[in-house]
Amino acid sequence: MRFATYEHLGRRQSGVVSDTDGTTLHPLPGTGSLTELIRAGDGAAALLDAGAAALDGPAGPQVSEVRLLAPLQPSSVRDFVTFEEHVEGVRRSVDGTSGVPEQWYAAPTFYFTNPHAIYGPFDDIPMPPGSRVLDFELEVGAVIGREGRDLTPEQARDHIVGYTVFNDWSARDLQSAEMTVGLGPCKGKDTATTLGPYLVTADELEPHRDAGGFLRLALTAEVNGRTVGEDLLSNMSWTFEEMTAYASRGTRVLPGDVLGSGTCGNGGCLAELWGVTGTRTPPPLGPGDTVTLTVEGIGTLTNTVVPGAELVPLPTGRRRSRERP
Repeated sequence: MRFATYEHLGRRQSGVVSDTDGTTLHPLPGTGSLTELIRAGDGAAALLDAGAAALDGPAGPQVSEVRLLAPLQPSSVRDFVTFEEHVEGVRRSVDGTSGVPEQWYAAPTFYFTNPHAIYGPFDDIPMPPGSRVLDFELEVGAVIGREGRDLTPEQARDHIVGYTVFNDWSARDLQSAEMTVGLGPCKGKDTATTLGPYLVTADELEPHRDAGGFLRLALTAEVNGRTVGEDLLSNMSWTFEEMTAYASRGTRVLPGDVLGSGTCGNGGCLAELWGVTGTRTPPPLGPGDTVTLTVEGIGTLTNTVVPGAELVPLPTGRRRSRERP
């Protein structure tokens, strides 16, 4: 099933897209919030039951008549880095180094990004204050639907309720500067993450699972109508189940958490291309540029960059005497 959250006639609503015509929305009975339904924590079965009840109920508006929003407001967002090709290209571009660190192969590394900066599939995206080097990142996000701790990959499969397209917008100039401190990224990733257009339930994508447990889905990135990247999701080095197991190690994953695949290779972001060519071609994104990301079986995000807020200046850190009492 494909679940959507949308705005229609000034009202926020969630529903299921008809599996017969693919264009009619059926509102979820008993709740207007897909986020609340997922956070009830009953997993995939409860979500599918709610979807079936919606499809048995009255039809709502057409997809073309609504404004699609991000399908859910995540509890947290962990963004992984699971594509070797991306690591190679971006390290050359951002850090000026080559190759893949041996430690990268030891575990599916992630960082926490901002769950309060979620944008919808067709929303305008503001430039981060102070940045002149904005980039997109083409990913897929897995949505957790059941609480779990110290999971095995086999157990983790039952905790993933579905998938959505994920764009990790990145201010590369801010990212490069702040990561020299040894932490981060922080403000380089803090302004926007796009999710959508739908939450596609995990069962829908099972036919795409290969013998190794990876989802073989075609990924395409376009900037201003020109294709700049193409890859397969199955080029990940860890499965989503392995990523979920790692995320739950020593802690909990909760309903509504989103786990990003990390950026795909072969042009999944501009920085990777810059690392390969040694030039900023295509150029960084700016106001007026439109990015379109498509994932087979899930859908398409199309966002246009617009001017952002003016930078509010802050003083540099004070050099202290280190006087002691």
